[in-house]
Amino acid sequence: MWRLAGLGALSGLLAGYSALATAELVSAAVRPESSPVIAVGGAAIDRTPTPVKDWAIREFGTDDKLVLQLGILAVLTLLALVLGALAARYRSIGSAGVLLFGVVGGVAATNRPDSTSVMDALPSVVGAVVGAGLLYWLAGRLRARRHPEPAEEPMTEEPVTEEGIRLAPVANPAHDHERPGWDRRGFIVAATAAAAASTGIGLLGRSLNGARGQNAIASRNQVTLPAPASAAAPVPKGAALRIKDVSPFMTPNQDFYRVDTALVVPRVDATSWRLRIHGKGVTRETTVSFAELLRMPLIERNITLACVSNEVGGPYVGNARWIGVRLADLLAQCGVKPPSKGGPADQLVARSVDGMTIGTPVEDVMDGRDAMLALGMNGEPLPFAHGFPVRMVVPGLYGFVSACKWIQDIELTTFDDYDPYWVKRDWARKAPIKTQSRIDTPKSFARPTTGTVMVAGVAWAQHRGIDRVELRVDDGPWQQADLAAEDTRDTWRQWSFPWKATSGGHTLTVRATDRTGETQTRKRTGTVPDGASGWHSVVVTVD
Repeated sequence: MWRLAGLGALSGLLAGYSALATAELVSAAVRPESSPVIAVGGAAIDRTPTPVKDWAIREFGTDDKLVLQLGILAVLTLLALVLGALAARYRSIGSAGVLLFGVVGGVAATNRPDSTSVMDALPSVVGAVVGAGLLYWLAGRLRARRHPEPAEEPMTEEPVTEEGIRLAPVANPAHDHERPGWDRRGFIVAATAAAAASTGIGLLGRSLNGARGQNAIASRNQVTLPAPASAAAPVPKGAALRIKDVSPFMTPNQDFYRVDTALVVPRVDATSWRLRIHGKGVTRETTVSFAELLRMPLIERNITLACVSNEVGGPYVGNARWIGVRLADLLAQCGVKPPSKGGPADQLVARSVDGMTIGTPVEDVMDGRDAMLALGMNGEPLPFAHGFPVRMVVPGLYGFVSACKWIQDIELTTFDDYDPYWVKRDWARKAPIKTQSRIDTPKSFARPTTGTVMVAGVAWAQHRGIDRVELRVDDGPWQQADLAAEDTRDTWRQWSFPWKATSGGHTLTVRATDRTGETQTRKRTGTVPDGASGWHSVVVTVD
């Protein structure tokens, strides 16, 4: 019995593998995002409670999506094993279970925000049909019976004893029917063929999906960013402190944080990309291409971005040099006016190619700040992970209300008429970045030696600017730190403090004050609904 269940579980695993491989191939014909793992993963992200999302980001960082996909594959593997073991005895029921999961995947795919057709269900459904058929077939090999014909025996007389008593013929075991049993050879051949075919199908699907992405890569490689009409001023001397372990003033692209809901980074071909601008107050509805954006006057600015999921002292903040089209100018060309000048729309809803919707106050976009449709980052076209070909950047607002990556649509509407993705999940409609500061060095639980220890870090209050940073040792008085030179009020600012460290355990705490005179609050709050607050502290032991 256990042997039969084990072979059935193996059959289920092969069937699941075949289903996913087939779905991969079919998704290449539909679109890569319709793959069941991506579709189910996206649905899981959409339905995950906010506290769980925050926990995942906090614990796994930018690997949270990889962890989710591995978790989905682990669950599918377990279910495949269970359905296979069930099919060994009840193959119709086990196969029906595989079909049911295909339906679940299809529904998840068609209900994704970026789904535009019922064809998105095709990979899951076709994969499930193939997987169910394979499981039914393999389970049949386990139930097969061998009944070879017995060999004919020559007619012989019945044996007779010396007393003349006839005996019944003695049965010859070699000529009996073979005992019923499973078709081992047939099962091994079938399983091996299924595994080989599934691997080939999966590799073909992966290759075709990869080829589709190659067009996007080629389009990015062909981009040459023109000189901006309004270049960023040189970074002032003294803005970047030469202190070990302090975050660099400019964050390299490969180190810039990434927080979004895309399980697979969209690869968009810039040559076919289009942006549509429409909605309330738009007197001239516009569709613009990437090439047309490149021909428009470009601005170049250093801007610090921050994620609302960043805990106090967290890593999800970075500074980069962006180049793009001033968004206010583009909206004005379409006839858009801010509410302060009589415009009917107070919310700009940006839509991404992956279905994400982000709502931004129109007033903030058009109040004179350097809000832009960014095309480049740190001197090169946007990396795919950061929104190529085009993304939004709005200084002073958290990313979830401003920084739409892979943008393809802008609709002017109102906050009363439409709730974008994060607002539906209990986040704030408007979210200016809070004044924050962080200690980069020494790290928590560090063991510096007595004497002068350089305490340093960064502070930010985008679009207001940092005016003062203070440090406190244990429960002592606040002492003013040395500020590095300011680049602009839209960038973070480095700071340092030479601490005369004495032996023993100490708690170092930092706070910042922005140019409006508001000092960073001590009150500790979580990230929901509009960003974390509180003072950042580290505990060290001085030897």
